[in-house]
Amino acid sequence: MPSNDSALEGKPVISRSRTTFLAQTGLIAALSATFSLVTMWAFSYLAWGPIQFRISEALTVLPLFFPAAIPGLTLGVFIANLLNIGAMGAMGWLDVIFGSLATLLGAVWTYRFRQRRIFALLGPVISNALIVPAYLPIILRGLGFYQIPFTDISLESGYMMMYLFGVVCVGLGQAAVVYGVGMPLATIIHRSRTSSSLKG
Repeated sequence: MPSNDSALEGKPVISRSRTTFLAQTGLIAALSATFSLVTMWAFSYLAWGPIQFRISEALTVLPLFFPAAIPGLTLGVFIANLLNIGAMGAMGWLDVIFGSLATLLGAVWTYRFRQRRIFALLGPVISNALIVPAYLPIILRGLGFYQIPFTDISLESGYMMMYLFGVVCVGLGQAAVVYGVGMPLATIIHRSRTSSSLKG
């Protein structure tokens, strides 16, 4: 039977672990929200239109290393979309809810398959490519955008055409950021953690 001393010794470890998890969640949420807002303001239409290229999505590699990145990224995207809701009106709630859901599902996938890095990073690519274009045409209609720039695809030509266009474009934009920017970031984090563990 364990002594009272050994039972007490375990409690601070659990407490420190929870504190670290909460601190990491808060830090990642703040980083995610900040980078998402900067991306939205800097890239404007390219950050939330049918052709998306969000540099902030590079942070979706964080669940490879930190389980706290799952709630952290989700919360960060929720906050960013909530703060940006004024630009989209009431329809912006679709982005707040379903954009956050896409982030959550992608982060869970990435963490689940973190031992297979390239496959793991398909999570945020697939979840965003399938979910975001499903509600994006509704938001665009509410904002008065009926036709995708430089194409003949419009809401009048059918929801499915715009959805499929969104799947391809959002997927390609997401993949470019996640693999083109996120992968090097993941390599840097991995080397940094490895170096720190060797020094410790």
